[in-house]
Amino acid sequence: MTHVAVVSIAHGRHDHLAAQHRSLARGTALPDRYLVVAMDDAEIREQRVGALERTVVSVERAPGGALPLAAARNLGVRTAIDDGADVVVLLDVDCLAGAELVSSYAEVVAARPERIWSGPVTYLPPPPPSGYPEDPWALADWDDPHPARPCPAPGELVLDADPDLFWSLSFAVDRDAWGRIGGFCEDYVGYGGEDTDLARTALAAGVGLGWVGGARAYHQHHAVSSPPVEHLDDILRNGRLFRDRWGHWPMSGWLEAFEARGLVRRRQDAQGDDWVRCVPPDTTPKETA
Repeated sequence: MTHVAVVSIAHGRHDHLAAQHRSLARGTALPDRYLVVAMDDAEIREQRVGALERTVVSVERAPGGALPLAAARNLGVRTAIDDGADVVVLLDVDCLAGAELVSSYAEVVAARPERIWSGPVTYLPPPPPSGYPEDPWALADWDDPHPARPCPAPGELVLDADPDLFWSLSFAVDRDAWGRIGGFCEDYVGYGGEDTDLARTALAAGVGLGWVGGARAYHQHHAVSSPPVEHLDDILRNGRLFRDRWGHWPMSGWLEAFEARGLVRRRQDAQGDDWVRCVPPDTTPKETA
């Protein structure tokens, strides 16, 4: 019998986390364990919704104050596997689970454990006054998956997926495949790059990537900036780490958008392309070469 765990990491977003819990509790199959890694957030507590209990483990911020997204995910997966999970589903705190998300992931990972499997994610508009549907089956009426990612229909699979299109909003992995990959690189802290790095690491370890149409998720609306200027320093730091590990920069669309705003500039260093922050003349210490 397959033991399935769902892992989410969270800092704040308490209402979104509660809605995610309710969606999982009403799915066609409940996970055997629902585990939340609270990142510097003592307000996230263990709780039960219907037959589904939420357990919590905690992790502090990284040195320098950034949230340890990669390390938190690793802690969650490691805790779930140590507790007996055969399949671990990682679901972003903002994501509601479609009715068949858990069952679809459990089925495909058990049948094809040699891949990391991702499901289509719909970015929801702002909720109506009554809120998003409580019934996960009703979320299908809002289904409109992100156009930049593969979108197999329920019952369909996409094999040999592009690693640059992998994201950590929603995916599932077999415990042995996770052991071969080694998890997220914890040198990444803060926002950006760690999920593309995981996809590259998986392929290097002989673990493929795929998309499963039945595992649909729905990203609850929240305010964002585009490009994400509040994460500029994280993106530069993590992007350079990715370049050093894999030979090229990720997140090129964001970097070019930052460049168009005069926030960063491209230069060359000993390892090729580099991106650096443009220093405001009166507020930020001058960079050295």
